[in-house]
Amino acid sequence: MRVFIAGLDTETNTFAPIPTGPRAFAEGFVAHGDATHRPENYCSAQLYVWRRLAEQRGWDATESLCAYAEPGGTVVRAVYESFRDEILADLREAMPVDLVLLALHGAMVADGYDDCEGDLLARIRGVVGPDVPVGAELDLHCHITDAMVRQATALVAYKEYPHVDIPERAADLFRVIADAAERKTKPVSACFDCRMISTYRTTEQPLRGFVDRMKALEGRDGILSVSLGHGFPWGDVPDVGAKVVVIADGDQAKAERLARALGEEFFAMREAAAPRFLSLDEAMDQALAIEGGPVVIADVSDNAGGGAPGDATFFLRRLLERGVKNAASGFYWDPMAVRAAFEAGIGATLDLRIGGKTGVASGAPVDLRVTVKGLADEVTQRFGEAPVPMGASAWVHAEGIDLILNSLRTQVFHPEGMTKLGLDLASKKLVVVKSTQHFHAGFAPIAKAILYAAPPGALTRDFAAIPYRKMTRPYWPRVPNPFAA
Repeated sequence: MRVFIAGLDTETNTFAPIPTGPRAFAEGFVAHGDATHRPENYCSAQLYVWRRLAEQRGWDATESLCAYAEPGGTVVRAVYESFRDEILADLREAMPVDLVLLALHGAMVADGYDDCEGDLLARIRGVVGPDVPVGAELDLHCHITDAMVRQATALVAYKEYPHVDIPERAADLFRVIADAAERKTKPVSACFDCRMISTYRTTEQPLRGFVDRMKALEGRDGILSVSLGHGFPWGDVPDVGAKVVVIADGDQAKAERLARALGEEFFAMREAAAPRFLSLDEAMDQALAIEGGPVVIADVSDNAGGGAPGDATFFLRRLLERGVKNAASGFYWDPMAVRAAFEAGIGATLDLRIGGKTGVASGAPVDLRVTVKGLADEVTQRFGEAPVPMGASAWVHAEGIDLILNSLRTQVFHPEGMTKLGLDLASKKLVVVKSTQHFHAGFAPIAKAILYAAPPGALTRDFAAIPYRKMTRPYWPRVPNPFAA
């Protein structure tokens, strides 16, 4: 058996002001056929799994592009087309192949392409023909389109948020596609549109139980895979929203019945599963009232992982206005401030303008007299077990608040992004992290409590008011019952 593997991954916030171009991918990760010969990272983890499983069976694995960019605005057309065409050229050269495995996101949008994944899958199908199994692993914040379902043999999405199960889902996809290639099974897929747009936390009930039931259904009664794509609310594309995908062995009707049943079950829990967010002052009041610490507060509106700039100052300004001390916050994407801190050196005191540099959604810059407490080049933090680069980073202190500034835009995944610079989080009362949920796996073990706040910022939580132009279907919460609309 000959296995072809590749990866192309970014999440597009079509409302974000930051274009995703060649530099964004260069700062993320780009490997031209040798990703699994480099240190494993977030982007290449799936390819590592597929190569290992193929080699265990004595199969030959041909590896193509593996590219990742931090979520941002619309991908530059020429960048997407060049990456796509590289994968297609490598595939043609590798032909004949027996199966194709792709590490995609599912919410990648480029100039002229609302559905990059559907376009790529269709072109791959055109190369390999109708009989070669083609599978794609997706982020659960994906848009699942008719083209994706039609062109792929199997779509398997992460089940967990934070995404701690990427290698596990990669193994699931390999099993489904390998069995199909060996003619042990005949995967057929059904997709149900839940007509919901929001974000959801799999760490909390009732969604925790729903995910566990999804897992329990797999491998029984002819059900090969079950995925819930939560959707990515900040992508203005026709297919945005939550969808259930069920893959059955040869029984289309069974797949459709289960997809509908699970989709209707998920819709029925929409109010209970929808996350709750506090205002700035509510979050601070609750945190300060909790005995001990650290109390971790998620600033969900400035999450770089959702395409936000990562330099918003609304939370910082309010901490200063209220005179809150013994607090830490990060990461502030501010290469200019990092540069100034490096020039001054550890121990130096200087006037520093922090954040607020990208646009209106970032707020105004904050001017502080800071002391430089820690500096480091090429800092990384873990996302699962894979390192994520932060670039040159600085720890500065002002008015009782410790701030982590970074030069490569990324959200907060793990405490080590702060502690590697010397900051002792255990001694802090408050720790404000710019992240929506991915921080949870790393910070929950050290947190006295975790709160979620939605200050102003690029990622609005008023899902009913997102100004979609291309998404025209009725959806909850804009419509109480979109199925009746």
